[in-house]
Amino acid sequence: MPGSCDALKQSETFKMSAQPTLPEIQKATFEDLKIAFSKGVTDFLKAPLFGMFFGGFFAAGGLFLIYGMFVLNMLWLSYPLIIGFSLIGPFIASGLYEVSRRLEANQALRWRDVLGVIWLQHKRELGWMAFVMLFIFWIWIYQIRTLVAVFFGSSGFADFSGFLDVVFSSQRGWNFLLVGHVIGAVISFVLYAITVISCPLLLDRDIDFVTAMVTSIRTILMSPIVMLTWGLLVISLTSIAALPGFLGLLFILPILGHSTWHLYRRLIK
Repeated sequence: MPGSCDALKQSETFKMSAQPTLPEIQKATFEDLKIAFSKGVTDFLKAPLFGMFFGGFFAAGGLFLIYGMFVLNMLWLSYPLIIGFSLIGPFIASGLYEVSRRLEANQALRWRDVLGVIWLQHKRELGWMAFVMLFIFWIWIYQIRTLVAVFFGSSGFADFSGFLDVVFSSQRGWNFLLVGHVIGAVISFVLYAITVISCPLLLDRDIDFVTAMVTSIRTILMSPIVMLTWGLLVISLTSIAALPGFLGLLFILPILGHSTWHLYRRLIK
C-alpha cells in the first residue's frame, strides 16, 4: 500500500509542522532586572518624545476613568481602578516596545513607522491579547462591585467620605479590604503572568497568542522570585506615578515599557 504509506507520512509531517514551537527561555536573575531597567532609562532618554507621547496617552486614559467615576458619584472606585488600570499597561506599551526594537536594530525612528506598527496589531495576535486583558480588567471591576454589595449592600455610598468612614471605622470595612486585596492580588498575578512576556513577544514574532501566554507563564515558573519582584516593582512604580494626577506616568510608563522589552530580549532566546 505505497499510496497509503505516503499519505500517512504526509499527514504526520503536517501534524508536526502544525504544532507551535515554544520559544526557549533563559532563567531570569536580579542582574537581568538591573540591566533591563538601566537600558529602559537609556532608551527613554534617547527618544523622550515617543516615551512621553505613550505615557501621556496612558495618563489621559486614567484621568478619563477617574472623571467618569466622579460624574457617576462612584469616586470610591478610584483606588481599585488605578491598580487595575496599571495592569493593562503592557498592551499600551506596545509602541514603546517598537521604539526599543528600532533603537536596538539601529533603525530610524519615524512617527509613521512606529504608529503604523501599532495599527497593524489589530490584524495580528496582539489584538487578541488585548481582548484577554480587557476581559480580565472587567472581571477586576466586577468583583469589586460584587464585594461592595456583599459587605455593604446594594445601596452603595452617598459620597467618597462616606465610603472612607464605613471602610475604616467598622469590622466589615476591614474585612472588605482584606478580601478585596486577596482577590485582587490573585487577579493581578494571573494578568501579570500571561502578559509580562507575551506582549513584547507577540510584537516581535509571528506566533499565536496562546503560545505567547504559555511562554510568559513558563518564564514566571522558571524564575518565580525574580519575576514576582519585577511585577511588584512595575505595579508599585505605576501606582505611585498615578497619584499626582497620573502625570508621573509621562516618565514611569515609558521607562517600564522599554525595560520590559529588554527583559524580554534577555529571557527569550
